[in-house]
Amino acid sequence: MTHTRIMPPARSMLMGAMADGAFKVVLGVAFLGGATRLGELLGVASWLMFLSGIALLIGGGVEIGYVRRRSTRTSTLLMAAYDGGWTVAAIVGLVIAWRGGDMGGEVWVGYQVVAPLAFAALLIAATPLPASGISPSEEPGRDRPRRHTPPKDTMETHDR
Repeated sequence: MTHTRIMPPARSMLMGAMADGAFKVVLGVAFLGGATRLGELLGVASWLMFLSGIALLIGGGVEIGYVRRRSTRTSTLLMAAYDGGWTVAAIVGLVIAWRGGDMGGEVWVGYQVVAPLAFAALLIAATPLPASGISPSEEPGRDRPRRHTPPKDTMETHDR
């Protein structure tokens, strides 16, 4: 019989956020290393590819460094916004290219310059986790309703 180990949601989200940051770092290294060649393929200047690589390195590094110090909810919302913007930029860039425009690459690579830096700034500015390292939304039992207990200084009367 094979046993499958399932990670708790908070831990798997943490691993996902760290992987997201690592992907940005790897992409940044690729953009830096292939700035000229990738720039030619995408129809953008190599300096823009270089800038994008630096922005991705910064954004990915900040994400890896801060993901343990911010709530899972904050990290997830920021990643969803980043990925949604990436999708929109990619679609807009493709539509521009399909219509014969020459700015499609600039739209997509330009997003890669601005978005990682905005992501990093928002992650740094987000409220840090409490000293316990567990955000209030991740506390055990938080999803169960609390029992109502009347205050001790009041008297409740029940008619029977």
